[in-house]
Parts: sequence; C-alpha cells; structure tokens
Amino acid sequence: MNLRRSCLATLAAGVLVVVPLAASAEIVTLPPDGGNQKASISQWIGLVEVNITYNSPKVTAPDGTDRTGKIWGQLVPYGMANLGFGTCGEACPWRAGANENTVFRVSHDVKVEGQPLSAGSYGLHMIPGPEEWTIIFSKDYTSWGSFSYRQSEDALRVKVKPAKCEYTHWLTYEFTERRLDRATAALKWEYLQVPWTITVDNALGQYVENLRREMRNAKGFNWEGWQEAAKFCLDNKTNLKEALGWAQNAVSLPYIGQENFYTLRTLAEAQAANGLVAEAEATTQKAIDYPGVNPIELHGYGRELLARGEKDKALKVFEANARKHPNVWPVNVGLARGYAAVGRTQEALKYAKLAVQQAPDDVNKKAMQKLVDDLQVGKTVK
Repeated sequence: MNLRRSCLATLAAGVLVVVPLAASAEIVTLPPDGGNQKASISQWIGLVEVNITYNSPKVTAPDGTDRTGKIWGQLVPYGMANLGFGTCGEACPWRAGANENTVFRVSHDVKVEGQPLSAGSYGLHMIPGPEEWTIIFSKDYTSWGSFSYRQSEDALRVKVKPAKCEYTHWLTYEFTERRLDRATAALKWEYLQVPWTITVDNALGQYVENLRREMRNAKGFNWEGWQEAAKFCLDNKTNLKEALGWAQNAVSLPYIGQENFYTLRTLAEAQAANGLVAEAEATTQKAIDYPGVNPIELHGYGRELLARGEKDKALKVFEANARKHPNVWPVNVGLARGYAAVGRTQEALKYAKLAVQQAPDDVNKKAMQKLVDDLQVGKTVK
C-alpha cells in the first residue's frame, strides 16, 4: 500500500497545526496508486447478478521492468505471507488484485465450487500455490487489501486448480463459461488463470417466481404477458399445472385475454402437457383454422413442432397450410420438410422442386436446391 500523505492545516489555540492524513482519508479523487486501474465485471446467471470489482496491476512494473516469469511465487508469493504492515500478522492471503479489497458481490444465494454462499458482498482473497489455490470469501469487504484480514471473518473457503492461459498483460477477471444456471469466473494474469464455478440451484424456479410477481402488476394486464409466461414454462417443462392456468388467462381472462392463433397454440400445448389430449387436439385445430392466419405463421408453427421432434403433428400443420394457402413458397417448403421428416421421400422431392422454382432469392433457392440434392442421394434431412 502506498502511504502517501497529504496535510490538513488547522488553527488550534492560535497555533497553526499541520495534521498528516493517510491516503485512505483523501478528500479528493486521485488516480489509483501504481497505475492499477479500477475495473468491474458483471455476469447474470439467470436472474442472479454476480459482480467482481478490483484494481488491475499489469505485468510491467511501474518503472517499466518486465516481470514476466516473476509474478507467481515471487511478486505474488505462494502460501500465506507477511505483508510487513497492518494487523494481519505473518499469515496473510493475497488480495487478488491491487490496492483496496477485491469485492465479490452476488444478488442471490449461490454455490461456489458446490459450497453454499449467501447473497451479499465479500472481500475476495486468495492463497496461491503451484498446484492448488484457496479462494477466500471474507465477510469484511470494506478494508484496504489484506492488511487487516481475519480468518474468523471467512464466509467460505474453496480449493481450485490453476491452469495455463493466453498472455494477459493486465490482471483481469472474466466469466469464461455462461449458462442459465452456472458460470465460471476466472482470474487471469500473465500466463496463468484461476477458475472457479458459481452455480444456481433453481434458476428456472427463480424465473417462475418472478413471473408470478410480474403477472400481479402491469405486465399481467395484457394477454401477451400471460401467453409468454405460459410458453416459458412449457418450453422448459416446468410448472406445467400453473402454466395451463396462465395459458387459459391469455385466451379468456376478462378484459385482458384474447383468442388468437398464438394464444390458442399455447393453450393447446398446455393442455397436452397436462394430459388433456382431446382438449389439446380440439384447440390445436381451432388455432390452425383461426381466421386470418397467414402461411408464414402456420409454417413457423410446423417448423417449431419439427424442432421438438413432433414429426406427425408438424406434417398435419404443413398439410393444413397447403389446404388454406395452396402452392405458395413457404407452404411447399413446409411440405418438403414435413414429408422428408416422416420418410416420404418422393413426396418431399416433389414439393422441394416446386419450392426451388418459387424461391424469392438466391439464398433460399440454394438452400432448397441442397434439400433436393440431399433427398435424391438418400441423405437424412432434418
């Protein structure tokens, strides 16, 4: 820590007194010590926000010396260290950055390397080692570095393995893996990275709970909100019983619900997901027959069913589209893909060739010609 001092002049008993102030008591904003620029990175894991705020030293020393090969085990010593200042003593961890505390913040409870960590802010410290590192999350996040670190304030310690990485001049934190329910955070500096995993046990459940809240405010005063909430649950195969109620609201909730192609489609899916087979078939047919449905909408519905592996249902939609809108570009594309999906190759070829002739541009023409070529040589077409 740089103990630069500034002076404050005060008048006491007629005598001018000069009082030195430590850097931490500065009353103006100055550049960071050592040119270690402050940085912050955030990542959402579903609805959970994770943030790391740190000060970033570089491989080159302030005087220009290249410290490559002299960072780990030297500039940053292995194991606990005597920092020569503060109340930590002779067994102090590394502050995982420069200057004041590196701070790790998380908006909800998570697990780090499989161990629970409550929502909150933590001082992030590390104990480096050639083969294994310990990452420490301290309840004290307002101190300057590790100089006053106390093990009794640890909220969590986890052990991780370091790994090689691309050259990173400035010490940097990154999120190297990102999914709905997990992310991997990594400290990177010089040629070394230290990754650790952060997981959310019930990411989908958090979204469902948030949808429940949203449906009770302004977002629940339109059919689109109810329809999207139901569709989310159906797409993720979760909360299916409540999703059926939400889908019904999208269609018929007084003053809000609206019967249309999309709300009927979603209601049919919700009925099927809840074992109401006959009702689902009737609602699906009602959606397909709904006045004003255009060929692109029906084609999109069929492609969505194909993507879910529901080949027979998809073909029924494509055939219904052909009855309503015969011999047009998207309809013939759908028939070609629908028949190909169920193994009716000759019929698929017939409509694929028609679609080549009707293609609105070169990109689509080439795509359909490839479909024709694949069908002619017996390739499996998805």
